[in-house]
Amino acid sequence: MAIPLLEITPTTQNHRVSGYEVPDEDKPVIYRLTDAISADDIDQIIWASYRQVFAEQLILTSYRQRFLESQLRNRKISVAEFVRGLGKSDVYRREVADTNSNYRVVDITFKRLLGRSTYNKQEQISWSIVIATKGLEGFIDAIIDGEEYRTNFGDDIVPFQRRRFNERPFNLVNPRYSDYWRNSSVFAVSYQPPREYRPGGLDPQIIRRAIPVSFQLMAKGILTGEVNYQRTIATVQSQIKTMAIPDTSRDIATPKPVVGRSEVALPYRYLSNDPKF
Repeated sequence: MAIPLLEITPTTQNHRVSGYEVPDEDKPVIYRLTDAISADDIDQIIWASYRQVFAEQLILTSYRQRFLESQLRNRKISVAEFVRGLGKSDVYRREVADTNSNYRVVDITFKRLLGRSTYNKQEQISWSIVIATKGLEGFIDAIIDGEEYRTNFGDDIVPFQRRRFNERPFNLVNPRYSDYWRNSSVFAVSYQPPREYRPGGLDPQIIRRAIPVSFQLMAKGILTGEVNYQRTIATVQSQIKTMAIPDTSRDIATPKPVVGRSEVALPYRYLSNDPKF
């Protein structure tokens, strides 16, 4: 018996309110299969799907799904089925599912397939149970067949980012894996002592001295924290946009210069004006 999806209460109702955005060059382009009239239009739909699901601006040859592309070009499958196939592909499993926790997989998949981030941690927990019970493929099916996906994209629209986050696409703020996975991968290397230091060869005290336990703790202590340069740049740019230039002018009137005759010391000024001299 399958576990039903847990009840989800959004942290704020603002998540469900449509925002007021002024159309500009950042407005997403809608790729619709029913509007495609040429092979070039189909190519644009395919590459838009790759960019949205795989979050790669340059698609590698090994990432391409030739069979799915052929089915879509011949209109044997819909855009929704093409997106479903990309989500179930080995590329998505290797690049997203295998390098992240279930909570993060839920958040990344929602951003790429539903065009929005998860409402809160409660929604991540609820959908992570779906991954634990049905696996990655069952999780992708639940999203594609869900009411939210069908309402916003239907069968012939490529998913797009429905709300920009600080004027940036999701793939620029969502790396492939987080810092905790990188740190755990760095220290997951198993140590194999030399043959002469293995148990049975020497005293256990000598073996302990050959494997410094405090080394990993020391190495972990000198790790620098992750610096999100993109977030820092975006924060500075947003501050510049809203920053008001202070008024440094003064209302004090500048005194006008006084022009007058000045006394000049002429030659022989010491002589008297008395005619007797």
